[in-house]
Amino acid sequence: MSAYSVVDIFAGPGGLAEGFSSVRREDGNPAFGLALSIEKEAAAHSTLQLRAFLRQFDGTFPDCYYDFINEGGEEPNWAALFPDQWTAASREAWQLELGKEDPEFRLNARIDEVREEANGNTVLIGGPPCQAYSLVGRARNQGKEGYIASKDKRHFLYQEYIRILDRLRPAAFVMENVKGMLSSSVDGENKIIDMVLDDLRGERRGSERYRLIALSPHRRRQLDLDSFEPRASDFVIRAEDFGVPQARHRVIVVGLREDLAAGIPEHALSDVMVRHNLAATVGHVIDGMPKLRSGLSRRTDTAEEWRQVVTDAMTLVADIETGLPDDQHAAFARRAMRHLTAFRAQNSVPDRNATGTGISDACPRDLRDWLTDDRLKTLPNHVTRSHMTSDLARYFFAAVFAEVLGKSPKASDFPEELAPQHRNWSSGKFADRFRVQVSGGPSTTVTSHISKDGHYFIHPDPMQCRSLSVREAARLQTFPDNYLFKGNRTEQYVQVGNAVPPLLARWIGDALWTILNAQDSEQGRTPKTRRLGHVA
Repeated sequence: MSAYSVVDIFAGPGGLAEGFSSVRREDGNPAFGLALSIEKEAAAHSTLQLRAFLRQFDGTFPDCYYDFINEGGEEPNWAALFPDQWTAASREAWQLELGKEDPEFRLNARIDEVREEANGNTVLIGGPPCQAYSLVGRARNQGKEGYIASKDKRHFLYQEYIRILDRLRPAAFVMENVKGMLSSSVDGENKIIDMVLDDLRGERRGSERYRLIALSPHRRRQLDLDSFEPRASDFVIRAEDFGVPQARHRVIVVGLREDLAAGIPEHALSDVMVRHNLAATVGHVIDGMPKLRSGLSRRTDTAEEWRQVVTDAMTLVADIETGLPDDQHAAFARRAMRHLTAFRAQNSVPDRNATGTGISDACPRDLRDWLTDDRLKTLPNHVTRSHMTSDLARYFFAAVFAEVLGKSPKASDFPEELAPQHRNWSSGKFADRFRVQVSGGPSTTVTSHISKDGHYFIHPDPMQCRSLSVREAARLQTFPDNYLFKGNRTEQYVQVGNAVPPLLARWIGDALWTILNAQDSEQGRTPKTRRLGHVA
């Protein structure tokens, strides 16, 4: 039996829930149990429901689940095989568009039921959709004729979060959103972040009051002597500081109900998150995975055809004039020729969907344990997409460039022979149009744009000449390998890109549990859970 029942809204495929459900108490029971998860998209909901089903088995998934992953074929009828567990999962995971269906129809009753069953020991988590707040989304909106921010309902979907917060009256909440929320405003006047923080504090008649807590280790140390109230920028958390191999900066606001916060010492609220000083990299989680070949679009897609196309691309790049300084150009040419020679010497080429599992020997042990599963014989969702043959030379160039210079090339670094036929290629607007993920550091932010094309997420191995698979993106997001994403490949990419990294969610859940138990700890009573060890 968990200590707190969790309601997860705008849940996506369940990244926050995965992290929170992994926090354990001293007696081995979960600190947080999912009571209700809500997601509107059908594919993401299918993923969410399957994971809710698997959680019913408390970490020991059924053999038939692994048979399905390892051997393929039609997905089993879980409802027929495990009716009780599937019923529980269906009761937990709802497909529902918040703000569209009248909450009086069923949602309000379920929220009230969760609160009563947990005797008030509830936690609300979730992140309202961010398209209206993100920098890319705002730039796109500005290009729409007649666009008026104050009439864009996406700006105010967070109010559904507030409505459920008022209804549930949880002990605590966690709200996640993009960093762009800090600078977003409605028609250039009211800043979104100020409106959101005021509402989260409960500055409305009849609502619960909440103490807002910033978990970021980068928050300023010189606090106002009369107030420990964090600034808006203090709510930004950098995922790469917590063992996530990705530079992902998000606004994470934690709130503790005021009656609970009153009994906790100030220092326990103002400095609860510590920086882990970890350096998980792309190479740590991508190296060692089964090698794949890219598919070929708009032409015959066979292994031999791919071998010839890539050989031609590598030959072009190995002989190209890079425009780099002489020593760097020489190093580039040597590296490119080395890969070309090794490629020609291969007896066979990889498949588009290889079997097997793997991870770098250099991956930190706890991160490896978090990601991998010994019962898997193959990795789900590890299938490549197809690429235009003209892009393969660009992918090879970018990967070799990164190996030699330790960074991804900008558009201006590409030789003229490799420049795509884009009208604005030289305008500076598409400087990162082709971006390779560098093995030696965290990846760039994995976003839903990965579903559009692979140009922003080129695999670092020059021999594979492709973009990242769904599973590789999921590893950068720290989803465990046994986490199956449902839907077609485009929908899978969107789910991964929109999610909260589960490992980061684990640390947030751990920090929140520490806060909730701070009063007991200060008074000398035994905390209700053991602290999770740091990833090392």
